[in-house]
Amino acid sequence: MIVVAEEKKEKKEVKVRDLERMTVKELRMVAAESTDLVGVHAMKKAELLAAIKEAEGIKEEKAPKEEVEKTGITVKQLKTKIVELKGRRAEAREAKNKRMTDILRRRINRAKKRMRKLSQA
Repeated sequence: MIVVAEEKKEKKEVKVRDLERMTVKELRMVAAESTDLVGVHAMKKAELLAAIKEAEGIKEEKAPKEEVEKTGITVKQLKTKIVELKGRRAEAREAKNKRMTDILRRRINRAKKRMRKLSQA
């Protein structure tokens, strides 16, 4: 009996570490077997992870390197910056300044990428 209990503990520890790496199908099987969650098949991966961790009593860790906290800039601020950069780019085009047009184009693209990352976080 003691050996069985130790094996279950080891399996639970391994399960906690590997939850993030599991596919949605595997997470649904784990949720159906080990917990009494309802509506597992309609959940997405993030919802499944949160529900399994809550049911198992696992504390959820913060995501490393969150872009929001690091920069302190919001999506709205980035949108206004993009509008400003587009205006400056239009002025550079009118002045036929190809170098500045190219620089502003790259800044706009970087700002758009940053905005997408912020909206996902």
